[in-house]
Amino acid sequence: MTASISAPVEVRGLTKHFAAGTGLLRNRSRVHAVDDLTFALRAGTITALVGESGSGKSTVARLLARLYDPTSGSVLFEGNDVTSERSREDVLRYRSRVQMIFQDPFGSLNPVKTIRHHLSRPLRIHERVPRSGMDARLCELLVTVGLVPPEKFLEKFPHELSGGQRQRVAIARALAAEPTVLIADEPTSMLDVSIRVGILNLMLELKERERLAFLYVTHDLASARYVADIVLVMYAGQIVEQGPAERVLQRPLHPYTRLLLASVPDPAAGARERIEVRKGLASAAVDPPAGCRFVERCPLRVGICSEVTPELVAARPGHSARCHVTAPSPAIREDNHVESAHPALPR
Repeated sequence: MTASISAPVEVRGLTKHFAAGTGLLRNRSRVHAVDDLTFALRAGTITALVGESGSGKSTVARLLARLYDPTSGSVLFEGNDVTSERSREDVLRYRSRVQMIFQDPFGSLNPVKTIRHHLSRPLRIHERVPRSGMDARLCELLVTVGLVPPEKFLEKFPHELSGGQRQRVAIARALAAEPTVLIADEPTSMLDVSIRVGILNLMLELKERERLAFLYVTHDLASARYVADIVLVMYAGQIVEQGPAERVLQRPLHPYTRLLLASVPDPAAGARERIEVRKGLASAAVDPPAGCRFVERCPLRVGICSEVTPELVAARPGHSARCHVTAPSPAIREDNHVESAHPALPR
């Protein structure tokens, strides 16, 4: 089966488990960092992967960047399964088309090398321009990310730039390989609030102008609301809700999504309805038993939630959730006489 041309990357059943503990403390327990994820990254679309720290978001990003090998499942790029490719040429070809922007722009740049070096290196490795056209392409990349005049930045070192400027250089370096997919792992979390919107606007411009497919990894629902077309909500290694950004963030199905949204400050919202929060286990992804991984913290839980692992079910057109109460599978609905939407959730 080939991938859709409009979806250069398709993820099918992607799974990554890690051994719990290290060295002498290593045991047979497994951390289910990523469990059976299936989604697509489409051209000209920003897909936001949201969730709290430890939910598995960055592991997904590293799997797509081929920095980790999956335990099972597949990553298809333009219809070809790239998870089994091992030769340097095949991996290099894939990484030239799927580039990653890291969280810390200072940590991802060599402090003793100039901006010219950082941008020219991918051009040479991937053989994108002849030597005679190198300077023109370097200037074009800097202009694309809003660093003008470009000649002012080429000979600078990373420490001579602001955090926002360094992140723009990191984005320009990723664009130098002429990718079709960009994976942005918390690209604004290390930046001052006042300059984050500039990076987000740049992502929107690149999405429209270059028709890039973005995976935007973030814990910040406000920024996801600003840029995302599709939202995937992740908890303890699983996608618990997915759908168009407006539907997920305006009419959430999963109680975890509701809790995330309730934690976002909104001065215009006034007094909010109080949501009961149960204390749960931080280790929900370590050797998870049958049942919902959110059950210990869920204000809507019922008996079956501790017994049967919920499936990701489409409760509304294009909008799915992993919840026995708000999005029960047909079998669960019939056997347990539950409704397809809980009265505590917006319909």
